[in-house]
Amino acid sequence: MQHATLGSLRVSRIGLGAMTMAGTYTTGGGLDDAESIRAVHRALDLGVTHIDTAESYGPYHSEVLIGQALQGRRDQVVVATKFGILSHTDDGPDLFDSRPANIRLAVEGSLKRLRTDRIDLYYQHRVDQNTPIEETIGTVTELIAEGKVLQIGLSEASPDTIRRAHAVHPIAALQTEYSLWTRDPETELLPLLRELGIGLVPYAPLGHGFLTGQIRTPDDIPDDDWRKTNPRFIGDAFEQNLRIVEDVRTIADEVGATRAQIALAWLLAQGGDIAPIPGTRRVARVEENTAADGVGLTVDHLQRLSSLTPATGARHDEFNEASIDH
Repeated sequence: MQHATLGSLRVSRIGLGAMTMAGTYTTGGGLDDAESIRAVHRALDLGVTHIDTAESYGPYHSEVLIGQALQGRRDQVVVATKFGILSHTDDGPDLFDSRPANIRLAVEGSLKRLRTDRIDLYYQHRVDQNTPIEETIGTVTELIAEGKVLQIGLSEASPDTIRRAHAVHPIAALQTEYSLWTRDPETELLPLLRELGIGLVPYAPLGHGFLTGQIRTPDDIPDDDWRKTNPRFIGDAFEQNLRIVEDVRTIADEVGATRAQIALAWLLAQGGDIAPIPGTRRVARVEENTAADGVGLTVDHLQRLSSLTPATGARHDEFNEASIDH
């Protein structure tokens, strides 16, 4: 497995996102903790050294699983988790709390669930508009001094917030969507991150599963799956977005790879500071995704993929879009 650089962290350039291990996208049905743990172990065996979770996944269930799975192998892995969506204080808001007192409660909970003495990469999961970013990053900087955190990350932060945060303490990574169907970061975020030496960790690099080709009609999505309300999975947008999947399939057939592997290989070709975290809870998908590290795309393939029209439809519904720092 080749590697990517996130600030001063060196990670496998394909990581493992652990959100679905907690039941997302669905409301919790069909969980298989034993299979999730096998998936983590298989990822480690295949050279994955970057595992991403969050206290809000479950909540808490994903962190507990990762903590269990990494027993005896903790030092092989860069463990990333996140704070800031959940509030742990009696006077806190229902959502989005990055006040210093809440961060201190959050980190202790994550350390306990992950069964570790430090978090390698600690992200603010969503920007708290009611707490200055300088105050938030200052608190995490104190956690670094205490040895509980090694590096700081941001998720779905705007360029202004990134600059302000980075002025307080170097930011190692930004997490946001980036894929063949979400190209937004290329305009402003990627140039800024490269100016500041911040790595990019694309989540949903397979378009929330759409780019795999496994979803052919809206009926393929369970009724309790949040993608049922995602604008890109609804109505005419769904039909229009199928064209991207077909174009990716054409190149996959030429290369002798799967659509998922082509989508990941394209992302990897965008730079050594990009480390996608395809999410799964299944061993077979871990094996498929990590094999993208060995997929070779020609200049022609890359040009054709880069020229694809991005997805039709907003990438979130109104509620989730409102949580993003613009």
